[in-house]
Amino acid sequence: MKLNRNFKNLKENYLFAEVEKRVKAYSAEFPQSDIISLGIGDVTQPLSLKTVEACKSAAIDMSTRTGFRGYGPYDGYAFLKNAIVDYYKSRGVDIHADEVFVTDGAKNGIGNFLDLFDEDNTVMIPDPVYPAYVDANTLAGHKIVYVDATKDNGFLAMPPKKGKADIIYICSPNNPTGAAYTVDLLKQWVDFALENQAVILYDAAYEAYIEGKGIARSIYEVTGARDCAVEFCSFSKMSGFTGVRCGWTVIPMASPLNRMWLHRQAIKFNGTSYVVQRMAESALRGGFEDTKRMVAVYKANARLITQKFDELGIEYVGGINAPYVWFNCGIDSWQFFDYLLKKTRIVCTPGSGFGKNGNGWIRLTAFNTEERTVEALKRFEPFWKEFKAVGDKLFTHI
Repeated sequence: MKLNRNFKNLKENYLFAEVEKRVKAYSAEFPQSDIISLGIGDVTQPLSLKTVEACKSAAIDMSTRTGFRGYGPYDGYAFLKNAIVDYYKSRGVDIHADEVFVTDGAKNGIGNFLDLFDEDNTVMIPDPVYPAYVDANTLAGHKIVYVDATKDNGFLAMPPKKGKADIIYICSPNNPTGAAYTVDLLKQWVDFALENQAVILYDAAYEAYIEGKGIARSIYEVTGARDCAVEFCSFSKMSGFTGVRCGWTVIPMASPLNRMWLHRQAIKFNGTSYVVQRMAESALRGGFEDTKRMVAVYKANARLITQKFDELGIEYVGGINAPYVWFNCGIDSWQFFDYLLKKTRIVCTPGSGFGKNGNGWIRLTAFNTEERTVEALKRFEPFWKEFKAVGDKLFTHI
């Protein structure tokens, strides 16, 4: 038996597992501590009642002879695929139902999509980046090259003048930085991909948070993107489906990847459950106003954070078109993580966990409740003022 040799190339601890480990250790030492998490990007708002009613109705369907469903279509039921097509159409983007593949979430979709590519591929990934992209390609044995996202380019990595790639990852609005590409900036990536005969894997999991003019909600708003891009999206952060699991992938019909992905799904996937797909349909149709209200709650939390940061003079990006606020802490990110946890009992995410360009930066999420976000900011303000006044000396009286 030969095991996957690429496992040895993974980092010992996954970023979020390390965060959890440190929080657990602190909680064990101080079990009465009231810890507020602005770290892991999980949601807190309950599911829409209309979505839950759709769940109940679908479950009842399954209890009847006429409504029972066994194995579903590998690419998803027509009712959900058509709802996704209409969702794009409402934003001025035309796709076809045969280009839509329902999955059990964007993370799984993006990771599993690598099955379609040979090991002999060069993958271009921005730094900082959601670490699952790096780990999935490390396991696949791909060569990884990085493009820099820094404060000098607004944490929006752009195509290099030299170098090439076969597969390109873009996440917009970005996790972790919250920065979002305009259509014009994305056009540069599309042109680069076409020139290199590369495919763009475009993660649009946070598109529902976009409000700025000219910011792309889909890569298919860009001329030429249908010839080089695959788009992944999710119900997790728009409809609270982190524990329900449903997403979709859009692959243009002209791409050989469309037929390959259907074949792959037929081999390894029996489809997202009928009940979950009915819930997802409701989130895009009858319950869509509830979906928008849910997103509005998190966007309001992000504004609370950015307004406080403006008052305190903190350098940051994000928080406008995304549920993430990325700010400059000025020291090693993990040191700051420990300071913040021990002094305020607030959990953040160290930027260095997302790549070398993330060191010195911190990600906060807006996914907690309004009440807990307000409480976190009350704790944060005096901490930040003390931190700026005494810096590393803060360690001496933690």
